[in-house]
Amino acid sequence: MTDTQRNAGVGALQPVTQARTDSGAAISVRGLQVSYSGNRVLHGVDLDFAPGSFTALLGSSGCGKTTLLRALSGFVPVESGSIMVGGGDVAGLPPEKRGMAMVFQSYALWPHMTVLQNIGYGLKLRGKSKAEIAAKVGEMLGFLGLAGFEDRKVTALSGGQRQRVALGRALAIDPGILLLDEPLSNLDAKIRMVMRHEIRAIQQRLGLTAVHVTHDREEAMTMADRLVIMQAGRVAQVGTPEEVYDRPASAFVANFMGAENVLPLTVSPGEGQVSVAAGEARAILAGPAAAALPTGETLGFFRDDVARLGALDAPAVGGDLVVPGTIAARAYPGGVYRYKVEAAGRQITVDDADRHELGTQIGLRIPLQRLHIFPASEAGIAA
Repeated sequence: MTDTQRNAGVGALQPVTQARTDSGAAISVRGLQVSYSGNRVLHGVDLDFAPGSFTALLGSSGCGKTTLLRALSGFVPVESGSIMVGGGDVAGLPPEKRGMAMVFQSYALWPHMTVLQNIGYGLKLRGKSKAEIAAKVGEMLGFLGLAGFEDRKVTALSGGQRQRVALGRALAIDPGILLLDEPLSNLDAKIRMVMRHEIRAIQQRLGLTAVHVTHDREEAMTMADRLVIMQAGRVAQVGTPEEVYDRPASAFVANFMGAENVLPLTVSPGEGQVSVAAGEARAILAGPAAAALPTGETLGFFRDDVARLGALDAPAVGGDLVVPGTIAARAYPGGVYRYKVEAAGRQITVDDADRHELGTQIGLRIPLQRLHIFPASEAGIAA
């Protein structure tokens, strides 16, 4: 952000103009490898981050998402590969030379400093005058709803206020790229919901390229316009939240994105259709969706809210697989009952509006279109 883009008023904040790489991306990562003590953590990661995009790095513990973020920021050395920003490779540069700002999980605020001193810290390191620092910090305080807090010690602030101070310190240096390392994980649920929307609104208003690490699937889905699902130091899938949720590219992604029920299936091809069987239960699927299914021994993944419970002798609806089962457990989390159903040798979790007694023989009705089906040989995570 240039000096002509700023005034004292909040309304003067303008979107940043970001330099692009030759690929048109704000950040272009190629062949990125990182190791700790000889153990490879990132295995040749290739990713592009479009200018103005909000990308969430998502995955289970140890998948490499935090390592990738810290490699981008310069806090983790790169073994090989490139990180292109603005036409140059920044992989060998220190953090302060990369044109990025980072908000840490712990906020990393100076407890002995005031709000003003914390937000202005990066500007002070860059040799800005006291007048420049005061003007910029005043702008940030108004923008983040912290006006009047400048002389307060950060130890006297609430969690949400500290989070805003950490964000203000990152934004004060006018970065084109904002890196977020699980900054909401220390907040309680209510404040976390508010801050999700605040951070997203700030990112959109300023046009920043944001990269956000989180283990929270809902947080990633609500904040980001693109998800990067990581698995064992590699990229498992990249796409919009809708693409990754509704069309997972692998059994791992399906399971990670909430399709935790797993049903052994046999898929047999026919003329323009396939037969999908779970033990004696069988249903037919036709059309383009049928042609895309793997055949043979497979595993079907689905979410708790996909299946419905009904009488075993109720007529089957076209496209539904009706699997015999027994109600093994029941809970009421609110709104619906949550059941554990023993079916096809598995325990399936189902949310259903109707109350069923324990031990009841039931028909587990699953729409074939809502199943994510993968070859059993590729879906060992849940076999």
